[in-house]
Amino acid sequence: MTQMGAIIAGGIIAAGEGSRLRAGGWTGSKPLLPIAGRPLIAHSLDRLRAAGIRRIAMIINEESPDCRQWLERDGNAIGLDLMVRSTPSSYASFQIVASRLAGEAAVITTVDSVMAPADFRHFLDEVARMPKGAVVLGLTTHVEDEKPLWASLDQASGRILALGQPNSGLVTAGIYVLPAHRPAEPAGGFGRLRDYLGWLVASGHPVHGVVMGRVFDVDRPQDVAAAELALRSNEA
Repeated sequence: MTQMGAIIAGGIIAAGEGSRLRAGGWTGSKPLLPIAGRPLIAHSLDRLRAAGIRRIAMIINEESPDCRQWLERDGNAIGLDLMVRSTPSSYASFQIVASRLAGEAAVITTVDSVMAPADFRHFLDEVARMPKGAVVLGLTTHVEDEKPLWASLDQASGRILALGQPNSGLVTAGIYVLPAHRPAEPAGGFGRLRDYLGWLVASGHPVHGVVMGRVFDVDRPQDVAAAELALRSNEA
């Protein structure tokens, strides 16, 4: 079996509006929300670069001039392919980033997924041993999202058997790996990223899962303190 090998390209989806954070009083762009003294976007970039990924594609929305300014001032934009575009869905944002990384295996993460750097490195180490053509999803047992995407995992083979079956014990963690040669999609695409992932599994494409430590989906003000505590204790 040909293995995927080391991942050298990465993407960050940071185009969300952060409506729940705004409702809780946050006035800036979601990617700039501070976690343990650094914005979400900084944590995402740090994880990728610490893992040896130098080619990075990122999408932010058109209503995030403060995020663009931060990236230009503090984000060390070397090797960063930045796209400023408002999109209608998570799937659209994902596909735009994925298209900029076409031709090589790539890891794509959402900006609001917070985890210990060691867990991210473990994920990539496991991915390197996966079959070359597989799609790989990061999974976690930590469930706080209002609408989690549950995943049923075959522990023996590492393949995901189904997505969306409630209370299966694992949920997706906002981290995805696409192979160099991407599966052909049906015409019309999908309304949501979870619809695309569900289609991959249901159509029989090899979709594997890697169980990580605690991964936090920072969508609400109350998520911040828990994520900060986990990062400080290195127990994310």
